[in-house]
Amino acid sequence: MTTVHHEGLDLPALHRFLVDSGIAVDGELRAHLISGGKSNLTYGIVDDTSRWVLRRPPTAGLTPSAHDVAREYRITSALVDSGVPVARPVALCEDDAVMGAPFTVVEHVEGRVVRSRSDLDALSDDEIDACIGELVRVLGALHDVDYVAAGLGGFGRPDGYVARQVKLWASQWERVRTRELPDLERLHARLAESIPESPAPTIVHGDYRIDNTILDPTDTGRVAAVVDWELSTLGDPNTDLALMCVYRNAALDDVLGFDAAWTSPRLPSADDLVQRYATVTGRDVPHRDFYLALANFKLAVISEGINHRWRVGATVGDGFDKAAEAVPVLVAAGLAAIDGAAS
Repeated sequence: MTTVHHEGLDLPALHRFLVDSGIAVDGELRAHLISGGKSNLTYGIVDDTSRWVLRRPPTAGLTPSAHDVAREYRITSALVDSGVPVARPVALCEDDAVMGAPFTVVEHVEGRVVRSRSDLDALSDDEIDACIGELVRVLGALHDVDYVAAGLGGFGRPDGYVARQVKLWASQWERVRTRELPDLERLHARLAESIPESPAPTIVHGDYRIDNTILDPTDTGRVAAVVDWELSTLGDPNTDLALMCVYRNAALDDVLGFDAAWTSPRLPSADDLVQRYATVTGRDVPHRDFYLALANFKLAVISEGINHRWRVGATVGDGFDKAAEAVPVLVAAGLAAIDGAAS
């Protein structure tokens, strides 16, 4: 029998861990790569009767806050039965000795992931409209969760969240940058001097867009699960909304390495997304230009992190070679937004 090597995955060790954790395993474990390291490494795991999903950090070039699978596990455990759909958690391993890094195992959720432009083009205009309405509704539902009642009162430090985000992503830049980029330094300085007062804190997903959800297999107007929670915390809900809008930038195609569903012209504009969110939630969205600038800054640094990992050979799969090209585009968009905020 041919043994298939999976980067960062040791199936015999995983088998032992699951059994030791009281999880029934029927036969040999098999795996297939779902996502190769633009975020976390994500694998589908199956035995003869069950299906799971395993997530662990990339093998090198880490930006620690962007790969915190234990955080992801904690928040999804709290959100089960909250009204925000999540994949039900199965096990968390924080012992690096087991497989070289922490990892989580969750139940497989059957459904449709609309990741690429071709995935989106399989949908009718009515299906897309229903999907966008549901995505906005679910984001609003997340921001309405009583996080204290859900047991997440100590999950983050919401006071000063935006200021810490500005500082965090600047420090991440120093960790992963492969070049000098004065405009990014200028954007950081403009953000640091323009921090607004935040609204009441909420749970923040930190990476919300269509392909970080699993849609019902027969109804695009129903989200079966929101996934990719490793950037979640307690903080300013406007950061979630702004990042969802910034992901509409065509530069996301270079970040992801393919023509992304979320950049399609068939989807609503950023202005329309903001208006839908305000209508659904009843929330005001002040200081919008600042939040858009911050979202561009964050995505630029994430893109450079992808580029860094690709350069040192720490990525798995294809589509990483153009992430560097997105960085100056996103920085320019951030500067344009912050200039709009100041005008």
